[in-house]
Amino acid sequence: MKYIYWIVTGLLCALMLWSASMYLLQYDMVTGFFKSLGFPTWVIYPLAVFKIAGVAMILWRGNRWLTEWAYAGFFFDMLLAMGAHIAAKDGGYTLPIIGVLLLFISYFTGYLVRKWVR
Repeated sequence: MKYIYWIVTGLLCALMLWSASMYLLQYDMVTGFFKSLGFPTWVIYPLAVFKIAGVAMILWRGNRWLTEWAYAGFFFDMLLAMGAHIAAKDGGYTLPIIGVLLLFISYFTGYLVRKWVR
């Protein structure tokens, strides 16, 4: 179970870091995507910072409360992205769906690996 957790968590974190790096390094391209989806462009940099912080919290797991918030933030980020792409009918909802699946597997296997009691 530990191997599944770390592989899936690594993939989830890689997806979030890739997304954050695109926000920071390809700002003009991402601005066009945000405008076409109807999102304000001022959220691009804060989202990038929060994605990096979320990855740090998920990998560190030093504070359960912050880890839960990181998973919740990623869930809502991907849920909103999926909804925006579905509404725009641009077919860009595949990565958010994959991200949500990775998130759920990481979240629930993390409980099994660490035997946290709810």
